[in-house]
Formats: sequence, C-alpha cells, structure tokens
Amino acid sequence: MMWGWQIFPVVAAGAALLSVVGAVAAWCERRRVAALTTAVGVLLLAGFVLHLWLLLERPPLRTMGETRLWYSLFLLAAGLFTYLRWRYRWILSFSALLGTVFLTLNVLKPEIHDQTLMPALQSPWFVPHVSVYMFAYALLGCATLMALYGLMRPKSNPDEAIRPLLSGGVALFTIGMLTGALWAKEAWGAYWSWDAKEAWAAATWALYLLLLHLPPRRRRLGYWGMILAFLLLQMCWYGVNYLPTAQQSVHTYNRF
Repeated sequence: MMWGWQIFPVVAAGAALLSVVGAVAAWCERRRVAALTTAVGVLLLAGFVLHLWLLLERPPLRTMGETRLWYSLFLLAAGLFTYLRWRYRWILSFSALLGTVFLTLNVLKPEIHDQTLMPALQSPWFVPHVSVYMFAYALLGCATLMALYGLMRPKSNPDEAIRPLLSGGVALFTIGMLTGALWAKEAWGAYWSWDAKEAWAAATWALYLLLLHLPPRRRRLGYWGMILAFLLLQMCWYGVNYLPTAQQSVHTYNRF
C-alpha cells in the first residue's frame, strides 16, 4: 500500500526539475518550452495524485502532507495560467520555488498515508470542500506574489493580474466555506459552530472580501493587505492546528 508514497521523491524531483526548467525558459523568452515543461510537471503531479487516490482507495486529502501535495499541484498550475495569460516571466520562478518548497516538505515529512478515513470524512462534501479550498489558496498565493511585485516595482501595474486572481480565489474560498457548512450540518448537526478553524476562516474571508472592494486608488494599501491576508490564510490552513484550542477542534483529523 505504501509503494505509491515511496516513489514520491522521484516524482517530486521530476516535477521540481521541470518547473525550474520552465522558469528558466520563461526568462529566456522561450515561451513554448516554458509552457510545455511546466505543464508536464503539473501533469506528473496530477498523475501521482490520481495514483495515490486509487492506491489508498480514498481521496488523498486527509493529512497535512496530502493537502500540501494538492497545493503544490494547484500552485504550479496557477503559476502556469498566470504566465500564459499575462506573460509575467518571473511568476514561473516564484511558483516553481514555492512548489518545490512544499514538495520538499512532503519528502522530508510525508506523515502517515493510509487507508483509514474516519466517519466524518466519508461524505460527498469531502472532496469538493478540500480541493476547492486548495485551488483557492493557490490562486490567492499567486495574487500575493503579484502584490509583492507591485511593492518592489512601484511603477509597475500588476492589478490587471491581481484582480482576476483575487476574484477567483475569493469565489472559490466562498464555495469552500459553503460546502463546509453543508458538510458540518450533515456531520455534526450545525452549519457553523465558531470552531477555531471556522473563526480564522471567517476572518480571512472577510479581509479578502474587503480587499476585493478596495478602491483602485488605494493600490499600495491593497498590496500590503494581500500580504496580511495571505499570512492569515496560512494560519487558517495549518497554523491553527498548533493552537491549544485545536486539540478539541472537530477539524483535527490527524489524531484519528
């Protein structure tokens, strides 16, 4: 059963190498090479996710290591989309760097990947809820990179990329919260309980919604807000797991 995860270092190395080659090709104005190599890296990771899914006989979305795998996949895909749409050469470098960091974390700390799935996770809402969130995080991560670029290059105007990335990320974040509420009603009998993870999710969502409605003339404030919101997002995703209240959280599954 563990054979699938044992080959992950090879898959991770291949995906990371392909993404780096794509990033270098982008800087060299070899657009087709950049797009092709990055796309192959994305497909390689997608193939491994599918392989792991079939092997475990469940969606590989339970542990933090499994969600990092999905985030690496979606981050590289979002970086590729941003590059193809707006031609920012550097975006592939940053998405390759961040994707490699998350892949490396999974190689060094794969955690436990088994077939066990507690009853609360045996729900049709499980896959759409978590996967939508991971894709939202990837889009918002790319939007944050664009905001950093805007701060470092004041004369640039990356808002044309930030706006659709932010809009898409917030829309998916909202869908994730809605599907989570429906899942909570099914599993625990209430749509919302102000659990620690739910509270951080609500605060993060509210800040992103505020940024979405920020006037264009407050561009620099928006850039800093994107960075703050992304830090809150990290807290919402995994930071909350280290809080004392997380030990009683219904959203903590790794202990089962």
